[in-house]
Amino acid sequence: AWRAVVAITRGGMAPAMIVSRELDIRVVDTISVKSYNHQDQTQPRVIKAPQAEIMGDKGKGVLIVDDLVDSGRTLELIRSLYPKAHCATVYAKPHGKPQVETYVTEVSQDTWIFFPWDMALQYVQPVRGTD
Repeated sequence: AWRAVVAITRGGMAPAMIVSRELDIRVVDTISVKSYNHQDQTQPRVIKAPQAEIMGDKGKGVLIVDDLVDSGRTLELIRSLYPKAHCATVYAKPHGKPQVETYVTEVSQDTWIFFPWDMALQYVQPVRGTD
């Protein structure tokens, strides 16, 4: 049984919210890893860690969720910090797949995925007050 869900920001926040609701886990936190400066990939580093009490014994009982594992570098860093955590993603590319225990769909390394929460914003008429 999982004690907590930790979302990798920002892409993992929507899937983590859904997973935490479906598994009825109320303890949800985030971890932020920065590995890009504009378009250039740099050495990943944690810029916001989850609460130490939540992570406990090296992440035991914690489900870490992201939208996708690509190169695997972000999860490699997170796994070095929390080796007992369980890492899950919606999509897994071949280079990053070894970094996750659970994923929903494998895609090719060159596939670009458009997530609903990453799409360009566009105005939509509110539902309320249109009747």
